[in-house]
Amino acid sequence: MDTNEALRKSQGDEMDLILIVENANPPVAKILDFNKFLYDEQKKSSVAKAKSKKSEVKELRFGPTIGEGDLHVKIDRTKEFLADGNRVKVTVVMKGREATHPEVGIVKLRTFINELKDEAKTEADLKRIGNSIFITFVGK
Repeated sequence: MDTNEALRKSQGDEMDLILIVENANPPVAKILDFNKFLYDEQKKSSVAKAKSKKSEVKELRFGPTIGEGDLHVKIDRTKEFLADGNRVKVTVVMKGREATHPEVGIVKLRTFINELKDEAKTEADLKRIGNSIFITFVGK
């Protein structure tokens, strides 16, 4: 349809003439209500945003005297959380006299790092706050 004819038709229907593809031969345009178009686009983006999964931070806590088998169960659980797209914070909580030997907890966290080096990367180095040592993992 001719450009002038399309303009007349859109004005007669009280609609807008919107250019879709400018470089095509002939150019592609649509006649529609632009405000309704913007409203529909906003609705689509809000629905898509609501359906998108937000990543959560999952936390695993244990003491420095955790057994080897239990530690591997925690590592497997961490792998599951990472596969779901979550970040995982692993915390070693030391109670009482355990706090005088933080190297025991650091060894446990180093085991975590070595086991997860293929599936995840660390956000930062080990941190110690009070009686706990923690590290956060993010999937690759």
